[in-house]
Amino acid sequence: MTAHTHQTLRHPLKFRTLQVLRVEQLTPHMQRVVFSGDELQGFISAAPDDHVKLFFPNTSGDIVTPVMGSNGPEYPPGRDYSPMRDYTPRHYDTSRNELTIDFVLHGDGPASLWAARSEPGQQIGMGGPRGSVVIANDFDHYVLIGDETALPAIGRWLAEMPETTTVDVLVEIPDAEDRQPLPSPAQVTLTWLERRGTSADRSELLEHALRALRIPAGDTFYWIATESRRARSMRQWLSLERNVPKDWLKAKGYWKAGEDDSDDDG
Repeated sequence: MTAHTHQTLRHPLKFRTLQVLRVEQLTPHMQRVVFSGDELQGFISAAPDDHVKLFFPNTSGDIVTPVMGSNGPEYPPGRDYSPMRDYTPRHYDTSRNELTIDFVLHGDGPASLWAARSEPGQQIGMGGPRGSVVIANDFDHYVLIGDETALPAIGRWLAEMPETTTVDVLVEIPDAEDRQPLPSPAQVTLTWLERRGTSADRSELLEHALRALRIPAGDTFYWIATESRRARSMRQWLSLERNVPKDWLKAKGYWKAGEDDSDDDG
């Protein structure tokens, strides 16, 4: 068994105010928003599944973000906090100083509603990322598994993989219309799984596809992101049934059924 070394990086925590530059609806359930602004200069995101916190307008329409105090981030007293959600930086173009974030459009949470109505010139607050976990790039094979909330991270990961990498991708989406281009220089086998009316927390399409997946010889790294219970179940199956080492597997619940975080992408 080969030792593969992951790298954990910490970044200075900074809160920024960004402006919407342009908006594009990628699919019926995915809205792309490109941000810019002077405060975006120096933005760092070293891993495809990094997360930033986005701060949306409060009940008064204001963006109220924390400020760094002696005890860490602190909110201004007497202010109505901005709702916040975690999102994946899909792409940061340093030369143009543009940050792309893809929003899943579902539910009536503050993030989903804001994204659906977003227009150039609007402002939003952002903090982070506070750190990155850079997965070792010397595995023989990679498997990426997720629902539509994981598509920004999967898309970024594929775009950044070298051409020598081989990867299997299992993506679960609401319907065929939610497929989107996921260009990559890597050698990719992509499988789309369409729920067609089944709720995202009750579906088992990813689980069945994972069990049926034939893995080539060598060391394989698994990355999973979907509803919390489902991510935990797949992680346990890989550990117990496939004997996948702990460091060769990363599974994250990007949302939890029944809680008011359903419009997070992770």
